[in-house]
Amino acid sequence: MLLLLRWLKLFSIPISKHRTPRVLLVSSLNWPAPTIEPHTLKQIVRISETLILPTTTQRSHKARMFTKNPFFKFFSSVKLALSTLCLLSLTSIIGTVIPQKESSSWYIENYGEFTASIFQILSVPDMYNSWWFLGLLGVLSLNLVICSIDRFPGVWKQIKADNLAIDLKRLPKMSLQKTWSSNLNIEDLRKGLSTIMTSKGWTTEERQHGDNLLLFSQKGALSRAGVYVVHTSILVIFLGAIIGEIFGFKASLMLPETHQTNIVYETGTGTPIELGFTLRCDRFDIEFYDNGMPKAYRSDLVVTENGIKTDEKSIVVNDPLKYNGLTFYQSSYQGYQDFLLTVTDQESKVVETVILPFQEQTTLSKHNVQLGIINAQSIGQTTSKMKVWFKDDSGSASVFWLDAGDQTTIERNGRKYTIAGKQLYATGLQIAKDPGVWVVYVGCGLMILGLYVAFFMSHRRIWLLLRETDKETTILLCGSTNKNKTGFTSQFTSLCTELEAKSKNHGKNSV
Repeated sequence: MLLLLRWLKLFSIPISKHRTPRVLLVSSLNWPAPTIEPHTLKQIVRISETLILPTTTQRSHKARMFTKNPFFKFFSSVKLALSTLCLLSLTSIIGTVIPQKESSSWYIENYGEFTASIFQILSVPDMYNSWWFLGLLGVLSLNLVICSIDRFPGVWKQIKADNLAIDLKRLPKMSLQKTWSSNLNIEDLRKGLSTIMTSKGWTTEERQHGDNLLLFSQKGALSRAGVYVVHTSILVIFLGAIIGEIFGFKASLMLPETHQTNIVYETGTGTPIELGFTLRCDRFDIEFYDNGMPKAYRSDLVVTENGIKTDEKSIVVNDPLKYNGLTFYQSSYQGYQDFLLTVTDQESKVVETVILPFQEQTTLSKHNVQLGIINAQSIGQTTSKMKVWFKDDSGSASVFWLDAGDQTTIERNGRKYTIAGKQLYATGLQIAKDPGVWVVYVGCGLMILGLYVAFFMSHRRIWLLLRETDKETTILLCGSTNKNKTGFTSQFTSLCTELEAKSKNHGKNSV
């Protein structure tokens, strides 16, 4: 037996499992041919399959064995994809309901010490960066990759298949098919029917099968790959998120009016980050509802580099300032007990702005005047009116009420001064740098394209078989689609009617 197996391995003689019970093995060297019993033959076949050089069938068998690998089979499972998506959806809801990146004391105060400790163990305060959430994303990514590797070759084979090599016996068995006859010869029918199909967007190919002529046309072959475009889009979105996480940051800043800075502070850690330019807030305005709730607020921002103004914009919620790869969002505000006053000399046009604490006096050097806020009216934390004290070098001081955000003009010894005043605010900004955002946009575009192709397009195929006999030519029209069979049936019926009418101008209907 051992010598026989070595002999089989040496000369790579394949053994069929479908031969008669007693097989005569003959080598090219005319060695004696041993007679092998059936049970011995089965053992030899099993062993020889691992020893002889693989044929095409055996290579396919090994490929199928590879797909049955437990690891590969597990990660190519549709059930795994659905389970992972459900878990991601559920945990995302949790991450939305529970505020993220708050202090430990905040979670203890709102959820209790025990629950807060569980949150810390499971990284719930920073859930989207937790090891288990990233692990779920990794499992989904691996599932998409392996699932695509497992299934796409078969889909691509269908896309690139030689449909003119179809077995002609299969055509009459298709669910969509119609047969009729014509007195025209094959050549005349080929020209006429091809012209009609081309006018309807069905570009035809043709091949001779003996005395028969087969025409074929298809639409939407690449629609079979729509689902894999969706798979790719998800991976591209993940890639963009990774790029943004590694090379980007999120920060915040509370910038008082008339102040400037070139540093912001990373969200969560408070780490200072240099901007590489200077940002200044010239003015902050806010509107309130009658009940005192904020209605809208706006910040006038100016960007300077080396003392030169390079950009400016009045930002509101959802209309940010974008500069040098950074986006500045209007997010909040903070009111102070100080006041921002601007004095303009109408004669000299000299303007001077000063931040004035409540019930304190200051001197404006450009105008050589003194002023202060001696009283104020407030609604909650918001000042609605202020009482201004103003004095120059002539006569007694002027005292008057000024609505917040308004201005008034006073006359002192022939000189007119315009005074504008408001409560001092700081604008709350959120700053984001996300170099992967355009990769995410590309991924979203791919997803829309893939979903459209997957749900609204189908692979439609039509065969037209012309078979000439002594008296007439038989025409067989067949069609198939992988989706939207109702819509394709309507198209098929319409095309069939036109082709039949064209071919029967000089012919007769058979059935």
